[in-house]
Amino acid sequence: MRVVCVASLEFLPVGPMMDLIASSVEVAADVPLWSVPSLIALFALTLMEIVLGIDNIVFIAILTGKLPAEKRSFARRFGLFVAMGMRILLLMMIGWLMSLQSPIIELSSLAPIESLREHLAADAEVNEISGRDLILLFGGLFLMFTAVREIHHKIEGEHDDDPQMDMDLPEADAAVKSRKPVTVGSVLFQIAVMDVIFSLDSVITAVGMASHLPIMIAAVVISVGVMITFANQISDFVQEHPTVKMLALSFLILISVVLLSEAVGTPVNKGYVYFAMAFSLIVEFLNLRMTKKAKLQHAH
Repeated sequence: MRVVCVASLEFLPVGPMMDLIASSVEVAADVPLWSVPSLIALFALTLMEIVLGIDNIVFIAILTGKLPAEKRSFARRFGLFVAMGMRILLLMMIGWLMSLQSPIIELSSLAPIESLREHLAADAEVNEISGRDLILLFGGLFLMFTAVREIHHKIEGEHDDDPQMDMDLPEADAAVKSRKPVTVGSVLFQIAVMDVIFSLDSVITAVGMASHLPIMIAAVVISVGVMITFANQISDFVQEHPTVKMLALSFLILISVVLLSEAVGTPVNKGYVYFAMAFSLIVEFLNLRMTKKAKLQHAH
C-alpha cells in the first residue's frame, strides 16, 4: 500500500492547517494497510473530512429547520447518509472524477477572444473551463440563492422554521399564509443536490492524501458517523438562537463565494475562510453568554 500527496491536486485551496494535516499522511511506499503509518493516514484524512463536512452540516441545519420538528432528525440523517454514499460512489469512480478536471471549453478558442489575443503577447493566458468548474459554478449559485432567500424570509418575518406560526398571523399577512408549506421531498432534493457539490472537494482531498481506496472509504464513513452523532445538537442549537441562524446563513453566502471563486479559477485559501467562520462564531458565543448573564442579573 502506498499513501502519498498527489502533486496534481495542489490546486485545492485547503489552507495551511490542511497542508499540515496532509503532510502528516505522506509515508513510505509498500506500507501494510494496518500499519501505524496507515492508521495515522486514516486519522488525518478523517479529521480533514470532518472539517470539510462543516459546510454540509450548516446547510442541512438551515434547510431541515423549515420542516416540522418531528421530521427534522430524519431529514438530517438522510442528508448525511446521502453525502456518505455520494462520496463513496465518487471514490469508486475516481477515473471519471479526475476527468472532470480536463478542460471541455477553451475561452481562447471563441472568436471574440481569439481576435483579442492577436493583439496580446504570444504567451497570453488561455482560460479553460472544466466539468468541475461548471459543477462548482452551479453549486455556488444555488447555495447563494438559497442563503439569500432564507435571509429575506427572516428579515420579512416569514416563519419557515415553524409553519404553524404562519397560521396565527393577522389578515394583513395573507401573502405569507398563502405560501406553500415546505415539503420533506423538496428539502431532501435540495440536500441531495448540494451533497454532490460538497462531495467533490471532499473526495478530491481524499484522493490527494491517500492512494488506498479502503483508507479513503473508511475515513468517509467515520467522518459521516461523527457528523451524524452531533448533527441534531448543532441543528437544534442553530434553530433555538435566531442570531446564530443568521450567522449560519452568512456562512452559506461565504461558502458560495468560495465555490464561485474556485469555479472561475481564482480559489480562496480555505484556511482563511475557516478562521473567519470560527472567529465570528466565537464572538457570537460571547454575545450569547453576555446576553444570558444580563437576563439573569435583571431577573434578580
